[in-house]
Amino acid sequence: MREALSNTCHRGAYDVNPQHHLNFDYSPWTFWSSASEAERDAQHEYQNGFAARDGVTIGERAFLSPMASIDPDSLSIGADSFIAAHAYVTGTVTIGDDCTVNAFTVVRGDITMGDGVRIGAHTSILGFNHSMDPAEPVFRQPLTSTGIRIGDDVWIGSNVVVLDGVTVGSHAVLAAGAVVTKDVPEWCIVGGNPARRIRDRRDAAPARTLGDLTAADGGLLAELRAFADAARTDAPLILSRSWTSADGGCYVDRPGTSPTVRAHCDAIEIADLLLGSVPPQLTRADHIEQLQALQDPTSGLVPELGSDTIAPLVFGEGPATYHVLSAGYALDLLGSRFRHPVYCIADMDPAMLISYLDALPWRKEAWGSGAWVDAWGTAAYWNLAQNHPNSVGSLEALFGWLLTHVNPLAGTWGTPTTDTRMKVVNGYYRLTRGTFAQFGVPVPHVERLVDTVMEHSSDPRYFSPGRQNACNVLDVVHPLWLASKQTSYRRAEINSWAGAQLKQALGRWHPGQGMAFSAAEESGDHHLPTLQGTEMWLAIIWYLADILDSAEALGYKPRGVHRPEPAWSLPGL
Repeated sequence: MREALSNTCHRGAYDVNPQHHLNFDYSPWTFWSSASEAERDAQHEYQNGFAARDGVTIGERAFLSPMASIDPDSLSIGADSFIAAHAYVTGTVTIGDDCTVNAFTVVRGDITMGDGVRIGAHTSILGFNHSMDPAEPVFRQPLTSTGIRIGDDVWIGSNVVVLDGVTVGSHAVLAAGAVVTKDVPEWCIVGGNPARRIRDRRDAAPARTLGDLTAADGGLLAELRAFADAARTDAPLILSRSWTSADGGCYVDRPGTSPTVRAHCDAIEIADLLLGSVPPQLTRADHIEQLQALQDPTSGLVPELGSDTIAPLVFGEGPATYHVLSAGYALDLLGSRFRHPVYCIADMDPAMLISYLDALPWRKEAWGSGAWVDAWGTAAYWNLAQNHPNSVGSLEALFGWLLTHVNPLAGTWGTPTTDTRMKVVNGYYRLTRGTFAQFGVPVPHVERLVDTVMEHSSDPRYFSPGRQNACNVLDVVHPLWLASKQTSYRRAEINSWAGAQLKQALGRWHPGQGMAFSAAEESGDHHLPTLQGTEMWLAIIWYLADILDSAEALGYKPRGVHRPEPAWSLPGL
């Protein structure tokens, strides 16, 4: 019956305007203010099919997406409440007024919600459990159910799990990624795995410690605006100084060096960040043609300019592996894609992938191992974006391997010691950038990760004034930023570190030239301004400022390799 109703609803309304269909299913709060009369009639017809069942009541102006799986024993949903696409709702469910069950959310078992409850995407509220008597296999044992009770005015973030037996008090907030195993008092903000109290919602947020750089008097915001204004003013000159007309025109990292693929990609990223356009030396179409023409149609990899065109390209070796990131995202910023799938990973079945992962030198070379995973995950993303299938189960195998091989004491892959901590942390950034961050999956053991990264961040060899380079700072700030989306653990310390690093980074702009990769004078050519240094530090400064809730003052946000939002959602993970 539900399937028939769903088909009727689609034919009766959403074929009128497919874009409205998509928007309404994923943003159902827009339905009653924007839907056509035909669309409203179809939604009423769809609801009437449910209301005809015993134990189902539906309030005024509620919306039930036909793309959701709604199969309850009983359902009461109040006025102005919504169930979005791909939600899974079963059991005995009571939802009050003004509630939203967002896309891909699971609500199962004996669940009661008050009014004004907001549930983020990919959250699971599970009002039942399995028995675990060791005398019987789990699948033979009965389910148990105590039920979940959620009060009024509760905000539940994305990727939260609420387990059976929990009561969530009114006005509480469950932070994104929280695993809630115990009752949450009224007004309490909780986060982490397992969820712990962060603070009372009525209390003021903890003060930020930023040393001499504070936003309280507008000083930080003013410095960020001044920095971004200077960068935007200098951007055309920075791009032109790295352009050479030789060989039909190409980009160099800095004057006097050889052209590279990455330099072209960095130029595209800088122009997008600061100018909102393409580098003016070529038209958009010519930028796309130059990058697309480089791709090897057999492997799907992009070789370096001037490299041997006879030798086969091997995934995991040489600059072609990083070009999966740089060239792929540059094309994405240009509104295009690779011409060919990345065949060398699309053809890698789960068994082959796991054998590669097992063989990577995690103990001796955690950075290189993480970089391999980053490139593999990004190649898989480009294939998905092109509707080219990767080997069945390969992405699931990747995340399964990562989740079962993470060091639970450190939150990393590889064991950090005094001698290896830098490579382990830097490898963590590369690994999670192309997997957990890129696909919107919460990172495991997040508080242990924060401990590991914060210990590394205090190492004067890499982070004292004049010692920083772009890789080392990026590879700390990104994991801390990622962790901050799941926990407030050690937040004051993180803010203090971010404020100190941001103050120093803002003073390293070279007028008309951009930023150097390294702040250390003894680093030779790395101390000279380059496209790579400029692109990386622009992204780093955004992440540092965003940790301090001040990134909007910059007026830009990374959209390429260093984009903060997930590029693709994996609901099953």
